[in-house]
Amino acid sequence: MTQPAPSRRHAIADDLRAQISKGHLQAGVRLPSEAQLATRYAVSTPTLRNALALLQAEGLVEKIHGSGNFVRHPLRRATYIGGGHMPNAPAPADGALHTTIHATNLGAHGHLTALLKVSPRSPLTEFLCLSHEGKTPHSLARIYVPRDLAPADVPEGLLAARLPNLRPPLAVVQETVSTRLPTPDEAMTLRISPTLAILSITRVATDTAGRVVEAALLALPGDRADAVFTTHHTTEARRAER
Repeated sequence: MTQPAPSRRHAIADDLRAQISKGHLQAGVRLPSEAQLATRYAVSTPTLRNALALLQAEGLVEKIHGSGNFVRHPLRRATYIGGGHMPNAPAPADGALHTTIHATNLGAHGHLTALLKVSPRSPLTEFLCLSHEGKTPHSLARIYVPRDLAPADVPEGLLAARLPNLRPPLAVVQETVSTRLPTPDEAMTLRISPTLAILSITRVATDTAGRVVEAALLALPGDRADAVFTTHHTTEARRAER
């Protein structure tokens, strides 16, 4: 049976993919403008953009708003370690990522009131943590804490070390993991296709008095992140299971 001819967007994606794999288009190189590519392939601009979207979803091309489309450097995979650990952001074993942190004081609103179990306008501090591999955004985390538990000064990469010194001992860490499409803001910040699924992790930490002392919202692009959860069974737990 004769196979149907590939659509124009798939044919264009196949051609560009082949050029990338053969090294004709090197990592970091800016592609011709979308108008130039549309003319080269004799297609409309929407069709050309659909072809580029396929490559963006595969992690081969990244679109930098205002600059154009670039062949992306291969990104290292990062692993989120769950199960009660409180990392600031996932990181590969070789420490190749660096994180920038921006702190903002705000009042609790919308879903934050339910997440942190506080009344509207309660004082919070948001830490926006954006990790990079080189110049490429890698993952995004928004961490919210009651303002009285927020460190006054957070040097780059030291948020995870500072927070435990200010909050009381933890009793429960609840993690909710799901997959979804990125919001427009997340897609722009992380330079990913709006059709690329992300690993969405909501982590809520509660102290022994029942107070929520930290809520973290992590957005990890699915083409570069894994999540690992390990359960340790104690001797007493094993006996109870019997």
